[in-house]
Amino acid sequence: MSDVIPAPVSIHPARDEDFVISPSSVIAVSGGDAAQPAATWLAAMLRRGTGYAIPIVPATEARQSAIALSLDDAGASLGDEGYRLTVTDAEVRIQANAGAGLFHGAQTLRQLLPPEIEAESSEGTVQWVVPGGEIIDHPRYRWRGAMLDVARHFFGVADVKRYIDLLALYKCNVLHLHLTDDQGWRIAIASWPRLATVGGSTAVDGDPGGYYSAAEYRDIVDYAAARCINIVPEFDAPGHVNAALAAYPELSCAATPPALYTGIEVGFSTLCLDKPLTDRFLDEVIGELAALTPGDYIHIGGDEAKSTQPADYNAFVQKLTRIVFDHGKVPIGWAEISKAPLSAGVVAQYWDVNDAGRSAHAAAAQGIEVILSPANRCYIDQKYDATTQLGLTWAGPVSVRDAYDWEPGDYGVPEPQILGIEAGLWTETLRTMADIEYMTLPRLAGIAEIGWSQQSAHSWDTYRQRLATHAERWEAMSVNFHRATDVDWTQG
Repeated sequence: MSDVIPAPVSIHPARDEDFVISPSSVIAVSGGDAAQPAATWLAAMLRRGTGYAIPIVPATEARQSAIALSLDDAGASLGDEGYRLTVTDAEVRIQANAGAGLFHGAQTLRQLLPPEIEAESSEGTVQWVVPGGEIIDHPRYRWRGAMLDVARHFFGVADVKRYIDLLALYKCNVLHLHLTDDQGWRIAIASWPRLATVGGSTAVDGDPGGYYSAAEYRDIVDYAAARCINIVPEFDAPGHVNAALAAYPELSCAATPPALYTGIEVGFSTLCLDKPLTDRFLDEVIGELAALTPGDYIHIGGDEAKSTQPADYNAFVQKLTRIVFDHGKVPIGWAEISKAPLSAGVVAQYWDVNDAGRSAHAAAAQGIEVILSPANRCYIDQKYDATTQLGLTWAGPVSVRDAYDWEPGDYGVPEPQILGIEAGLWTETLRTMADIEYMTLPRLAGIAEIGWSQQSAHSWDTYRQRLATHAERWEAMSVNFHRATDVDWTQG
């Protein structure tokens, strides 16, 4: 139990109370439809790993060897994402107030099982023992996310789903998809079709492009929702729009239409903000994204708009946030948006450590909530160290310890205004899912713990020992993780 990541609020091991999953084991469910997603996911995972039938039955029909998922009044302190996991030799019981809590409890149960549970059936070779005791757990922050840039390089639906599964293992609840940038537009917009067909046709270094149809995007959203992860789409503006301008040159103020761009420089593109057509473009794109996205948030970018005049930029931010609100969503922007007066309810995301925290402070001073993604801690596109073949270095290197050994409260944002934290994975140098996995793990696990676990649980010395035990699990999952030198993997 002591090896679980993120670290739970409390752990109480019990000797001689281990539970063994056997061919007669069942998942017993009470609490109605809200309990079904966790039960369905858990049954699929156990069936794949054990080879056992593991039927899902109503709690009233369970007779023996039950893994019980119970939605009930588990206690106000657990909230909607917390859980109580109790293991005796007679049963495993996960109790929660809401479906998300059951799912997170199921992820903890997963980590308590032998790593072979992650592989295709190991029936007959492993005893599926769950250590006895009790874990009580709930998250510190409401937002525990990761951003995946599919604009610089495009990644298909299968890759995004695999990334979602990595996030779920460590109780992340947000996948922020960076869908548009200078190098590519990755979501079909029916009212502006050339955004995808032209703007999505290439990628960095001229690599193959691509985009998600509306049906594919909904498939990603549904897959994530079944794992209690919200998809937050990002339409980055008024800068980072070269792909859009190449598709629709009339959105530009330039006399010469821009060509498609396959480099990695930033700050050179901007929408022409005084055209009525631009207003229509903004409203229709946001409207379609809002209709496709059941979650509460839409990210509007707003960073590195170096080619937009300051007064125009401020007016644009106010206009675009209003459009997002008008379509029933909450706008999020990179913390540069705090240069403009912001309406109540807007969220800012801090990233640029080169500004010494000024944008985070400015956002906090306006009384809005802040997501913390300091690049020298949370940007997992940065190299681990000087020897890393992939990644950039403008904010790094970011070692495994750097990604873990920090405190969100140190950035000048009052604790009640910290919505949460988010890892950022930009893909200028990443082309394959193996590349994504290499840069993500092990750093994501530490960032997830900073977002979930209480501050008192954070200790690099103990965390690095727990982390080492996860290597065998990642190997069973065929994850291409990095064996960073600041972790002694022989302790696993």
